[in-house]
Amino acid sequence: MSAGAAGGRVGALGLAIDTTFDDTSVALLRGRREVLANVTLSQYAEHAEFGGVVPERASRKHLEAIHPLIVAALRQAGRQGGPVALGDLDYVAVSNLPGLLGSILVGMTVAKSLAYLLDVPLIGINHIEAHPYASFLVHGELPFPLVHLVAAGGHTLLIHQEAHFRWRIVGRSVDDAAGECVDKVAKMFGHPMPGGPVVDRLAMAHAPGPYAFPRPL
Repeated sequence: MSAGAAGGRVGALGLAIDTTFDDTSVALLRGRREVLANVTLSQYAEHAEFGGVVPERASRKHLEAIHPLIVAALRQAGRQGGPVALGDLDYVAVSNLPGLLGSILVGMTVAKSLAYLLDVPLIGINHIEAHPYASFLVHGELPFPLVHLVAAGGHTLLIHQEAHFRWRIVGRSVDDAAGECVDKVAKMFGHPMPGGPVVDRLAMAHAPGPYAFPRPL
């Protein structure tokens, strides 16, 4: 069954897993837009002493967290609309790129095992391609064509999208992504992880007027 057929069927129930970096996330989606559960375990405390994410430690933490989070997501979904069990799933979706290889393997292994045991479709998701669909979940159908700005920890991109699954990257940062720059600035000034909220708070407090930054090319 195709991704569209599995996820687009009216009332189809899907389990989604993301372990691409340092957060372990599990969600349950019914139909196209009804989020029944969304649980995440952050690993900031696990990596704070190193000033950045340690890939091996991130993978091990995903292994510890993934199964309890799946159970927690099922319970959360059950509180919203009656009991939900793994046997009720119509498909399993998992982020399979890009990201830390060891972390991705944890999510992929769990997702493949569940899909095989439950005999349901397995859908691989490019999580950067999926970023703009947070807007779809909240605001409804996307008005194609459009341009997305993705400003994440590891990627800063401008994406021109003509239709579902039809897109191309039209701009990107030359070296570090915006999120990575913010984290590095925070580290340089001795602030703990995560650097984003710290730098954002300081910028708002100490930026009284506009600055003539050079125009990016």
